[in-house]
Amino acid sequence: MKIGHLDPKPLPPQTAERKPAAVTGGPASPESSAKLQLSPAAADVARAAGDGSFDAKKVDRIAGAIRDGSFQVNAEAIADKLIANATELLGRKPN
Repeated sequence: MKIGHLDPKPLPPQTAERKPAAVTGGPASPESSAKLQLSPAAADVARAAGDGSFDAKKVDRIAGAIRDGSFQVNAEAIADKLIANATELLGRKPN
């Protein structure tokens, strides 16, 4: 069954891809004028991530519990933290 005439024309040449200034050796981008203010929760996360602490034993323990099926999710704790984060993002005080 023939669908239609196929014309195997070569594809047109593609334009050069844009590369970041650092890669092409161009001038560095100017300093941004945007201001950023982290929420208290985000600031806590940033501080915790910045100290370089990593508890490999805890990760191994949790991974083992997941593998053997004994890991239990505390849905109530997760829900409470989601509500607290949403409340903080919305700028409201909990009732």
